[in-house]
Amino acid sequence: MVQLYNLHPFGSQRVVPCKQEPAHFCCGRDVLFVAGTAASCRVEVFAVRDEGRCDALGSFATLGPVLRMAHSQAGDYLVTIEEKSKATFLRAYMNWRCMSAGSSRVCVRMVGHKVEESYSETLKEQMSIVEMPLSDPPLCVSCCPVNGDLLVGCRNKLVVFCLKYLVINQSLTVLDFERSLILHIDNFIPAEVAFCARHIAIITELDVLILKLELVQQSADKKEQYAHEVGTLEKPVDGGPSTHALQLELDEFIICQKPVELLGEESKLCEIPITLESTELPTEDTKRFQVRYLLFRRFTPDQSPFGFCEETKLHSVQLLPVYQTAHEETEDKRELLSLFCFFSLPHVGYLYSVGKLVELISTYQYSEKSEQAVLTPQFLHVITSENLQCFTVRCSAAAARDEDPYIDTTMKACPPVTLDVCTLRMQLFIGPRAICHFKNHIILLTKADAEDITERRKPTRRMLSRKADSIKSRRNSESEPGWNLYIINTVSTIQLYKEMVDYSRTYENVKTESCIHLLSEAHLLVRAAIIDPSFLKSDEKEELLRAFRESCAFLGDCYSRFDTKDYHLALPYYRMSGLSMTEVLRRLISEDDEIQTYERGFIFYLTHSLNEDSNEELSKESANKVLQVFYVADPVQLPYILCSPCMRNVCPLTAVKYLQKVEKIMPSVVLTLTKAFMALKMRDLTMYEREMDSYKETILTCGFIGQPKLLRQHKDGIVTPTEFAVHLKEIQPGLLVAATVALHENGKIELEEADTFFKMLCSNSVSTIPQLLVDFWEALLVVCSQEEILQELLLRVTSQYVWRISKKQLPETKPLKTTEDLINSCNHFGLIFPWVTSIMSVGPPSDKDYHEDISKLQSLLCSQSINIASTLPVLEPLTEAGNVGLTIHVLCSTRLGKYEEAIDQLLKRCPDAAILYAQHELKDDSRAVWWNKLLPELCKRTRITGSDCPVLISSLKAETLSVVAMERELRDFLNLLPEDGSAAFFLPHLLRCSQRKLLT
Repeated sequence: MVQLYNLHPFGSQRVVPCKQEPAHFCCGRDVLFVAGTAASCRVEVFAVRDEGRCDALGSFATLGPVLRMAHSQAGDYLVTIEEKSKATFLRAYMNWRCMSAGSSRVCVRMVGHKVEESYSETLKEQMSIVEMPLSDPPLCVSCCPVNGDLLVGCRNKLVVFCLKYLVINQSLTVLDFERSLILHIDNFIPAEVAFCARHIAIITELDVLILKLELVQQSADKKEQYAHEVGTLEKPVDGGPSTHALQLELDEFIICQKPVELLGEESKLCEIPITLESTELPTEDTKRFQVRYLLFRRFTPDQSPFGFCEETKLHSVQLLPVYQTAHEETEDKRELLSLFCFFSLPHVGYLYSVGKLVELISTYQYSEKSEQAVLTPQFLHVITSENLQCFTVRCSAAAARDEDPYIDTTMKACPPVTLDVCTLRMQLFIGPRAICHFKNHIILLTKADAEDITERRKPTRRMLSRKADSIKSRRNSESEPGWNLYIINTVSTIQLYKEMVDYSRTYENVKTESCIHLLSEAHLLVRAAIIDPSFLKSDEKEELLRAFRESCAFLGDCYSRFDTKDYHLALPYYRMSGLSMTEVLRRLISEDDEIQTYERGFIFYLTHSLNEDSNEELSKESANKVLQVFYVADPVQLPYILCSPCMRNVCPLTAVKYLQKVEKIMPSVVLTLTKAFMALKMRDLTMYEREMDSYKETILTCGFIGQPKLLRQHKDGIVTPTEFAVHLKEIQPGLLVAATVALHENGKIELEEADTFFKMLCSNSVSTIPQLLVDFWEALLVVCSQEEILQELLLRVTSQYVWRISKKQLPETKPLKTTEDLINSCNHFGLIFPWVTSIMSVGPPSDKDYHEDISKLQSLLCSQSINIASTLPVLEPLTEAGNVGLTIHVLCSTRLGKYEEAIDQLLKRCPDAAILYAQHELKDDSRAVWWNKLLPELCKRTRITGSDCPVLISSLKAETLSVVAMERELRDFLNLLPEDGSAAFFLPHLLRCSQRKLLT
């Protein structure tokens, strides 16, 4: 692996025209603040223009020499730690931009001081200095880039100031601070702090501690109490020596603690207790916080790879936020996505992710002792005694995985977070001392020793080319004769991306991994630029998107052409590139190379792309080339590849030739079906029949399960039948239905998809149901075991039977199964009851034309499977349709337990079937209906009609009285008989009832 890519991330440089020797500096949104050395008590402000050109905006006086300074983008204020008379002061400079307009008015006030109305008009035109007194001297400071809150590090404590926006009137809003929280940390002296989105990173000389302030839900009655309370110290872990004891210096020895790294929940074992003290005035919105430990790491002086170093100590702690990718509708709302923390030892730098997961992402080894480092979303810039070094970072890779759950799937990919870091550039400078970064500029302070001045005046390639209008800074300092403050303009993302791509070609045929590595760096470079919130307003927006797709294509090429363990990444990278399959083939297949080898990545991409439902159709030439590729690289896949919709234009004759060769090695039913498919395309019915006759229908059905695309394909998301399915519909509809049922049962086609499939196959409109679809439903009822689908199928076939009977509509093709077939093969079709047959025997001749649908419907209702209550609305059109309607009505009443209503209907419309119905249905719990309903009803109707209805008399005499006489006691039987009845008529049944009593 190549560790140093000698690329050119640094472009032109300009000298900042400082009037004083710089000691400290920091950057704003578009400005540079420069504080002078101890001899000066001023801060110079420069506007940074295009390509790093600096224009002086002015300067303002400070209370004393500046020891630390920081700028907050939120609120656009500058905060400083200044020294005067051996005392340190914390000050914030607000509205400093007014001085560029020539105003010299300054307002100095204490933090929290009430801004009176009399100052309203003048505040617009004057700089405001807010002094923030502290009980302990401030040591370090950091501004939150998200909300502008301020964190101040003091000995044994951290103080949080919240940024407040005070609305004076409609045209004036004044910034102020409120001291809101103090974190007490015993025996802890912060050297540097970083603050971002309630995350706090602190370093001492050899310790790193990262915390998060979390809001605690609290009830209203506890808010006032918390406002005045001080939290209890967390007790250190028992059994270990205290921090103070372990730092004692003896006469001849220094006791050093062991190096340790604690991540996540384990970091609370670091034995650094923290006490929270709220200093906000209690209000309804008072927020209560608790501390969560995220990371603790302790180093020892001997951890340097260059041996023991007395100057071993940490520096350059930084929290880097990465935001959600901006969209047009959320352009002004930045939502934090990921957070990263960087800190460094003299020879090693560490980059951690501290967002959703706390983990070490990268470790950076420096060739020389580092002075300072600064992290950006795209690079890590480090200065040593003689170099400005540029390293790659993995922030965009980690953020991409936080944002997109489809990363690392067949849909999308991203270079891994664990990708080796490399050095893009080591630029020689004389005496680099300090560095900071903003946008695409690096600000670098150099101070050369006296002996280097002569060297410095000679032309050397150590320095970058300067613009002709660069202004030389003053060199009148005797103590430090050579110093300069440079603004180095980093090249645009697109320019560096192109250089990386060009450079990667030098490794294309020599070092595969180096080529992939460099293209991955280029991809991450572009990805980081796209995640940046300023991306939407960037002039390079379209170029960056184009470069992103292009980098994906290049990576797809690498994983397709090279033999790598990650060959499967060819698929997601090509998908992200937006290239069509034809374009990919054109990139990878040489027209004049007949003996070309194909790597696993290319085959993996083709296999997945062809097996998916795509609307892309390859040309005849491309399809034939794909055929040849698979015959050479993976012939077993040929049957499956040929069934792809993309291969519609393939030459069937060539396909059959290849399939026959494969069949000799590895025959299969799918291969046979594919040959039959190709034979249909060639219109060779003889070959088709020969292939189809080589297996039984049950085995052919299994073949269709193995490759469903032989029958159905997707186009624009809709299931469409193939030429094979169309042919089977005409020649072997039974096989087609059986195969479709098998596909459904094996999860290869949904019920709704099957509906569309058969409707398109039979050229029916959406509203009409072809008989072949009904055949499919009936066949599916035989094997279906899922209750939900079963009831849906029963409802569908019932609806179709009812529609045909009511509309006098015959099926367009002969049904595949008769009622008898369904009764014998399917439990959901029951034997038709005798009384139903009796009713239908006296029906009109016209019903015989629809006998099959009628009998199937009656068979369904005679079974116990169908849910009658939900089927009633579907059956309604038939309830008045002669004898068919009568059978339907009575069957439904019976299933619902309404026996008396059923008997009324039968006695009214078909009395001949009443006794048959009673004999079949009135049993067990319903037997009482004989004497409670049937006997009184027959007597009543016989009395009305007299001897004009022999059926009623026969039913009463032959069956009903016999059943009642056998079931009831003599006294009960007598009570049931009508008072005006003929004794001779009832006498035989009375005798039978009494004789039964004597026998018992």
